Amino acid sequence: MPLIELGDSIPPNTAHAVSVSLPTWKANVGYEEGEQWVLGVMTTGYPRFFIHKSIQAFSHDITAKHGTANQQAMLFPTRKTANRCLDFIRDKAPQSALTNLDVLHLVLDPAKKAPEALQSATPSISAILCSAEAFPFAKQYWQHSGDGVSSRRAEFCHGLFKANILIPEEKASSPRALQQKLCRGPKRYQRTAPIEDGLNETNGAHYRRHYPVKSDSSTDDDTTDTLETSRFLEERYGRNLDLSLVPNAKSAIRRRIAGVLTTDIDLNSTTSFPTMDSNARGISNFKEDDIYLVPCGMNAIFTTHQALLKAREPRKSINFGFPYVDTLKILQKFGPGAIFYGRGSSADLDDLESRLQSGERFLGLFCEFPGNPLLTCPDLVRIRRLADTYDFAVVVDETVGTFVNVNVLPFADVVVSSLTKIFSGDCNVMGGSIILNPNSRYYDPLKRVMTADFEDTYWAEDVIFMERNSRDFRSRIDRVNANAEAICEVLTAHPLVTKVYYPKYNESRHNYEACRLPNGGYGGLLSCTLKTKAHAMAFYDALETAKGPSLGTNFTLTSPYVVLAHYQELEWAASFGVNPDLLRVSVGLEDDLKYIFTKALRAAEAVQVGEQTAGTEEKPSI
Repeated sequence: MPLIELGDSIPPNTAHAVSVSLPTWKANVGYEEGEQWVLGVMTTGYPRFFIHKSIQAFSHDITAKHGTANQQAMLFPTRKTANRCLDFIRDKAPQSALTNLDVLHLVLDPAKKAPEALQSATPSISAILCSAEAFPFAKQYWQHSGDGVSSRRAEFCHGLFKANILIPEEKASSPRALQQKLCRGPKRYQRTAPIEDGLNETNGAHYRRHYPVKSDSSTDDDTTDTLETSRFLEERYGRNLDLSLVPNAKSAIRRRIAGVLTTDIDLNSTTSFPTMDSNARGISNFKEDDIYLVPCGMNAIFTTHQALLKAREPRKSINFGFPYVDTLKILQKFGPGAIFYGRGSSADLDDLESRLQSGERFLGLFCEFPGNPLLTCPDLVRIRRLADTYDFAVVVDETVGTFVNVNVLPFADVVVSSLTKIFSGDCNVMGGSIILNPNSRYYDPLKRVMTADFEDTYWAEDVIFMERNSRDFRSRIDRVNANAEAICEVLTAHPLVTKVYYPKYNESRHNYEACRLPNGGYGGLLSCTLKTKAHAMAFYDALETAKGPSLGTNFTLTSPYVVLAHYQELEWAASFGVNPDLLRVSVGLEDDLKYIFTKALRAAEAVQVGEQTAGTEEKPSI
């Protein structure tokens, strides 16, 4: 792959890219240190860590128009998501930060007849307006929960806002607002017209409202103005957001996740959809509505944890295995807390079983299969047995393993995944999923909570992109599996590589095999360490792949993962066996990866002996 310049989006020239180029080790450190030579050239960043520039621009315009000079804005899709952020700020921030704290709800102006497609999209925005002191707490909630607006939603709603079509809710409900004329652009776009359709605040359910609008029919010009205004809105907003295929696109995504849709289909007709097999994923009684789509993978974990807290007696959770950074934060900050078993070993399970035998009880156990970045696999068979005996839920994140390679659902009460990763592959859209196991002892209470509380905030444009990207998901997995094993062969054969982390070679391989499907491989994620930090840096800098955050892309994507994810806590990560100089490789579909990695290793060979050591682990025997 040609070098992607520092700060450019990955993929290049992609407005809603999910990664950003950090092509050298020094650039990764500079990013973590907040150095301007890195931050100043970044066109984008990893969502939930970097606020997309379209969201930044919209936030700025909201505060300029409706806030004060000292306020900043954090944007959410609904009132409920914004109120959760507000509660978090009030709970975590000091009292001095709570002044000048407010929520602004923006909705479609009912005095302007928006096309049906626009109304059904529910293009609402709820903005937390807060001081600079409170903003870091708003950003914490935004990062951990995944509740924030997507960049596509922000971009679309910003256009409505600038056109005075998205207005504060209190103005939309006032009699004056319902009678005012549209005063934007040329006079021919000014009108007075009735509105019949509206939307409630639960993200898309329709109701009928009739607004008594004063009619001005003194001239034929007014009729022409009304028609031209409707045409203006339809052309600018309605046709640009064709929602007719969104319900079918969501159904197609759910059925792919269920494993029953394995071929391309015509979204214009549900007759081409395969029947939802009640035994899909090896589970009886499985239904499509047991699968929930959410805006991102972290939101799947957050939503599941919140649902468990409501469905069961609130208790501490268990984070088993070294986790993705925000999973542990969610369990610690939103509820009674968590205990952490960072190695996810059999000894950790022994300790957990001892605590359970002594009477401790827990809400649920959260784990990844395999884990990121060490690719270790927890013993789901034993965990399931303990959960059944001692009454706790099991939540498994299958993002890295994928349901093409492994089937973890029989061992889990809930399975979550980040669809942003290999399910999409194109690195240009976010998404997540939640699967409720219909045979779980917690299914009925969880289903009641989800039915009562779940908000579908997955933005329509993101749904369409996700469905299109995922059509060849299964065939891509086969190629990625093969490519990953080929890279492992190169790495394990080289004397500078001290350790390769991959499910096929790890000590926990037997746990992976317990869930591996007959035709499943070992996935497209691996990590490695080299003899010294200098070797790792030279190897990374010379590697001719895309280099930046995220994983599960159709192209190979490499990062010094621990530097990016745990820069402020490197010693803590090392205490769980996570080397600070570890390199993580998300394997793509390229044909020349063995050559690319061999060439980079040659660059590492040129490093002088005696540099600072990066790790002392022995190379695995395979």
